[in-house]
Amino acid sequence: MPDFRLEARHDGPVVGIDEAGRGPLAGPVVAAAVIIDRARVPRRLLTLLDDSKRLTPAQRARAYAALSDCDAITIGIGAASVRVIDRINVLQADFQAMARAVRALGVTPRFALVDGDRLPKQLPCPGLAVVKGDSKVYSIAAASIVAKVTRDRIMERLDKRYPDYGWGRNAGYGTAIHLAAIERLGATPHHRLTFAPFNRLL
Repeated sequence: MPDFRLEARHDGPVVGIDEAGRGPLAGPVVAAAVIIDRARVPRRLLTLLDDSKRLTPAQRARAYAALSDCDAITIGIGAASVRVIDRINVLQADFQAMARAVRALGVTPRFALVDGDRLPKQLPCPGLAVVKGDSKVYSIAAASIVAKVTRDRIMERLDKRYPDYGWGRNAGYGTAIHLAAIERLGATPHHRLTFAPFNRLL
């Protein structure tokens, strides 16, 4: 379960950063940056936080709503489009989205804790990459939930425009339904054309 041990090592605002959507064949990559005021955050909110992959959609929605409604939480969201992903590769697009999420906070953190094994160079503060940070650090867990819910909602909206690809259920990942639709209908403007499975099918 997450805790505050890494956040507590640093003075001033500490931001947790995570992303969603690095692996899908369609849609943007979305990053979230979250600062938790440890002195004011309700304990009941913390019990809702965990790695977003461990939570059900209903649990993620509940945690997202609680985070959005809490004045002890500061949230920034950033994204990188399919065009950016295809132009500079998904990892660099991911870093771009993370930097945009931090800028969207409206406050400059003193330190960043980033899920994964690499730090974006564009961050405005020192930081630490934390492998499996979304299961270890409250602020990263919160960011993982915000990023996942935000991206899923984007894909649900796109699903209404392109219903044959099943994005409302698969979030753009290469499921059988999605791959069959690509073979049958081809690409949409929201597909990542540089991804190897997509290139192979085309």
